[in-house]
Amino acid sequence: MQDKTEENQSLMTEGERVMNICNACRYCEGFCAVFPAMEKRLSFADGDLRYLANLCHDCRECYYACQYSPPHEFKINVPKILTRIRRDSYEHYAWPASFGKIFTHPVYTLIVSMIIIPILFIIFGIYEKGVDALTQAYTDEQGAFYQVVSHTVMASGFGMVGIFVLVAFFLGWKNFKLDMHDDETPLSNWTDVKQALKHALSLKYLGSSGDGCTYPNDSPSLMRRYFHHFTFYGFMLCFAATSVATIYHYLFNWPAPYSMLSLPVILGTLGGVGLIIGPSGLLYLKNIRDKKPADEMQSSSDTTLLVLLLLISVTGLLLMILRETSWMGMLLLVHLGLVMGLFLTMPYGKFVHGIYRFGALIRFTKEGRKS
Repeated sequence: MQDKTEENQSLMTEGERVMNICNACRYCEGFCAVFPAMEKRLSFADGDLRYLANLCHDCRECYYACQYSPPHEFKINVPKILTRIRRDSYEHYAWPASFGKIFTHPVYTLIVSMIIIPILFIIFGIYEKGVDALTQAYTDEQGAFYQVVSHTVMASGFGMVGIFVLVAFFLGWKNFKLDMHDDETPLSNWTDVKQALKHALSLKYLGSSGDGCTYPNDSPSLMRRYFHHFTFYGFMLCFAATSVATIYHYLFNWPAPYSMLSLPVILGTLGGVGLIIGPSGLLYLKNIRDKKPADEMQSSSDTTLLVLLLLISVTGLLLMILRETSWMGMLLLVHLGLVMGLFLTMPYGKFVHGIYRFGALIRFTKEGRKS
């Protein structure tokens, strides 16, 4: 524990050193939200550094423009230090704290989400139904999916985990706001919230002046922004598909599976395609990126999440295509296991950055209004 405390202090000390030099230089003040927010401060407490780190979109424009970046003796690498502080914030704000310590490590996240939980689902399915039942083909009229896992088990299991995830997100947000010394409610000023939401949903700070950010190298490109949009909105379409299916089931008493031209299937298909294009593109960019401004631990965590999203989308689309074949049973259990793995690890890794970044954007908008 002492080693972890010393590591954290060293990280924050380095962050403060870098921000003090940047504050004296101010060459990059027009690049993104980080530098105008930095200029409003004469000193940098840990909460200030976490705020600036969650404002950072890792566009890297400042790294390539900086006259003090390596090999200069100052060794200023803003994207790298803010990425490390941002990763530290995921653990610092996490609830429960023990989960934060585990799931901010990419290896543990990979083992739990992509190996252990899917295997547990397969074991559960074999125990409940037997191998023969899992390798049998069922028609849509027979209820296909529910021949393998009953609706009651599926809804209750994911419902309980969903409640846990929402509580973890809420308490993480609460811890973030306490660190910001912000007692106002999230909707205390709707104008600030709308402005922050607009910037978050459009990924404004991955667009620079319109040419895009300097990623994967020092040439401006909008590719990272496009692939982020495919990933985020693909996920939201999948969430919308699940929500519509829930309404169909409980409000209209229309149980799954649904026809290929039904709204849940159309939304899920579009979302699944988005979650193939987006993560695949981001993985490609990550593979060819300049590694000097990167933090390898966070890069590994990002890769784990992208691979998990890709596996979920691929198994989901295959499940829709093969749902009346003998492949459906095992494929359903693997898919549900991967989705459960994503749910359980969402509040402790890169996925939660959207919540803290949104909070940082609200604070940035509020500070700009008050200045």
